[in-house]
Amino acid sequence: MTWGTKLLLVFAAFALLMGTLVYLCMRQNFELVSKDYYKEELRYQEKIDGMNNANKIGNIVIKEIGDQISIQLPKEVQGLALKGQALFYCAVNSTKDRSILLDVNDEGLMLIDKSKLAKANYNVKLNWQIGKDKYYTEQTLIVD
Repeated sequence: MTWGTKLLLVFAAFALLMGTLVYLCMRQNFELVSKDYYKEELRYQEKIDGMNNANKIGNIVIKEIGDQISIQLPKEVQGLALKGQALFYCAVNSTKDRSILLDVNDEGLMLIDKSKLAKANYNVKLNWQIGKDKYYTEQTLIVD
């Protein structure tokens, strides 16, 4: 085998390797934090105001109890008419994200069946409104 043939084989192997790497890179899935990232960023002041309002009223407790997820709102909002949603955001895989409307009882408690959620680490984003006041909080939750 001459040096020209060896050089041609090296270039062919290099081209094959580069083609394989490009193919593998094109199949990689890179998800953004949100599909409407820039639109949400413009409304970030609303989120800050909601966090400040939520910090004034007390702690929200989100925990796993058996086969259910419990969301307990503070005493200050119990019995008040509120509307909102709980977004279970999974940073690793957006197909595991779940958005559930808040439906709390008179004691400010909401129970969610764990079978609605996949086993994952979630960032639970609670967003609700009482009258004209908006509230927002985030907590982490590991669903086993």
